[in-house]
Amino acid sequence: MLKQNLGKIDRTARLVLGIILVACGIYMSSSMGLIVGLIGLIPLTTGIAGNCPLYTLFKFSSCKHRNV
Repeated sequence: MLKQNLGKIDRTARLVLGIILVACGIYMSSSMGLIVGLIGLIPLTTGIAGNCPLYTLFKFSSCKHRNV
């Protein structure tokens, strides 16, 4: 299981952007629409998972961690 490195605002922004891009890709229904839709899957999946591989690579996190 991946450690969460996306904060609430970051996740929400990625989910919204992903949904918009996928919807635009479906609406366009051409080869460009397919590309836009596939690009939209990237922020959508990272938003759902709560983990960004690039954040992990650069050891960055927008998630507030509690000391419990």
